[in-house]
Amino acid sequence: MILTIVSLAALSSAVLPAAIWADTLPIKGSYGNKDGCAYAKSGESTGSDNFFLLTSEAITTAASYCEIKKLVKTEGKNFTAAVSCQAEGEEGESEDTAKITSGPKGYTIGLASDAAIKWGPLPLCK
Repeated sequence: MILTIVSLAALSSAVLPAAIWADTLPIKGSYGNKDGCAYAKSGESTGSDNFFLLTSEAITTAASYCEIKKLVKTEGKNFTAAVSCQAEGEEGESEDTAKITSGPKGYTIGLASDAAIKWGPLPLCK
């Protein structure tokens, strides 16, 4: 009985960390518009509907939060990532692919599920 408990504990500690850690983008700092950068600095939302923030872990807007789950492709400072998004007022998560493109004015973000979505350019927060 003790051997079984120890074996289960060892197995769960070996498997659990891999499930917890998601990939992150290889970027330094936060990128956003005025309200997104204000949130990055203070942790307080301004309540603005014009809110965009990109960090190495997630893409946050006024109405959604998309966690970076897996870095699919890297080309210089351009990235394609699998994301898991939660939209305000909706239950559950949706899986999507984000294309994050670097330009002279910052990063621009698009989602595979909706070609009309283009967020940015988002400059480095100061």
